[in-house]
Amino acid sequence: MADQEDNVSTLDPPLETAIDQQAAAIGGRIRALRRARGLTLVQLAALAQLSHPFLSQLERGRARPSMVSLEKIARALGSSQLELMAAAEDEAESTESPTVLVRADEGTRGPYGGGTGRLLVHGRRKFHPMEFTGDNLDAGEYFVHAEDEFVHVVAGTVVIDLAEHGTSTLREGDSLYYVGGTPHRWSAIDADGYRLFVVKEKPVRL
Repeated sequence: MADQEDNVSTLDPPLETAIDQQAAAIGGRIRALRRARGLTLVQLAALAQLSHPFLSQLERGRARPSMVSLEKIARALGSSQLELMAAAEDEAESTESPTVLVRADEGTRGPYGGGTGRLLVHGRRKFHPMEFTGDNLDAGEYFVHAEDEFVHVVAGTVVIDLAEHGTSTLREGDSLYYVGGTPHRWSAIDADGYRLFVVKEKPVRL
């Protein structure tokens, strides 16, 4: 059943502040991803188990989603909360420089899967490499997205479950590539956790 409240506030016309622009940027990214996936608002609402009117308000920057709602939308679109939230920074970069430097203490950070991701580039680029850290012993639900993905283990040990394609234990220096549409989920083998370098292909129509 679709959420009735969604823990969201609707923006009144006079409140055109910076956070409203951020909401509009996130809404714009959701709309672009939805169209890239070939989904209607009604179809996305059903997949995310949220109301159609709420999603319409969100795409137009007229509502702020809760983190729970954003996670549902991200999963339905084969994306993540981090990638949707980073849309605001991407939109803010009006001039595309030929180079992007991201220092060790920089990069947009946020929830990604069962851990935390840090984007290693910003702006409208062809792909967004990411650093991922996690210590989740429970792999949780499978993630599925249309894009190919590459994973390299920087530190620790991670178990990557690819459903019918098998489960692999990767250690420092190991890498794994899987095509779009492959169900996948990750987990640690102990409390020491793991750190990954992840590169996901950009949606073809985005």
